[in-house]
Amino acid sequence: MKDILNRMLGHEELSREEMKQVLIGITKNEFPPEQVTALLTGLQMRGISVDELLGFRDGILETGVPAILNCDRYIDVVGTGGDRKNTFNISTTSCFVIAGAGYKVAKHGNYSATSVSGASNVIQHHGIKFTDDIDKLNRSLNEAGIVYLHAQLFAKAMKFVGPIRKALQFPTIFNLLGPLVNPSQPKCQLLGVANLDQMRLYHQVYQRIGIDYGIVNSIDGYDEISLTSDFKVTTNDYERIFKPSDLGFQIAKPEELVGGATEEEAAAIFDAVLENRALPAQKNIVLANAAFGIQVLERGQKEIGECVEIARQSIDSGSALRTFQKFVQLNS
Repeated sequence: MKDILNRMLGHEELSREEMKQVLIGITKNEFPPEQVTALLTGLQMRGISVDELLGFRDGILETGVPAILNCDRYIDVVGTGGDRKNTFNISTTSCFVIAGAGYKVAKHGNYSATSVSGASNVIQHHGIKFTDDIDKLNRSLNEAGIVYLHAQLFAKAMKFVGPIRKALQFPTIFNLLGPLVNPSQPKCQLLGVANLDQMRLYHQVYQRIGIDYGIVNSIDGYDEISLTSDFKVTTNDYERIFKPSDLGFQIAKPEELVGGATEEEAAAIFDAVLENRALPAQKNIVLANAAFGIQVLERGQKEIGECVEIARQSIDSGSALRTFQKFVQLNS
């Protein structure tokens, strides 16, 4: 570690294998916390390379618990977090809309770090019991079309850096890793990022991993399609800036996206969208994000307008709600 820190002081980048071994070393308590703190701080100040991010990803997956799902093609919809906008659970709600449309979803998530309610908060609020039992996970995926993978049961390395991350009070490489360490390693992912630098980084990472992906960013700083402004989308096939009107939507107001002041308020919005009684802006935002997830699953073969209508039908027909009810039944 001393050698690595000295090289970092010289602005050298570390290799993928070196970073993997560092992560494994952290899980074996081979380094004092002061050195790990220095490493995380140095990486954040210099900027993180693709190989460094992939190396830590390799280490987390190798030291964690895998989730082997009996399905070849499914998607995860996730945001990097940290945009500090305190939106309601847009990605999680979108997942149930996608599953309600007949696609398979393996949602990976955790408790919130920066907003009132993260994915695990809203899922647990509805009585779900988190599990790493592979038979139960596969039953949920097969019968409900969706499975939830609570990060803390799988990414065992994260607990070793928890106190350091909490003490640092600024984002580190671990904030970037969350979307990349789904233990089922899906072949499709829709990722929301908070800025264009992150979009470029993940674009290169996904190309190296070799999956079907969509990366979205709202120009005004949301790590999802917020419909409060134009938004950029990068996929395997295109890079484009959209206006909300391109999807047939009106511009949303920031206050219409807020998840509330409590976990209960955030859960109420989640329920309202699936029950088709939410504010028009709340429903439209979920439709937009779900639509781009569907387009990724369809390998870009469907126009985004058609994907919006598939998502709309999932909510309007009650299929998204029935999917969620089945999911609750299987996982409570």
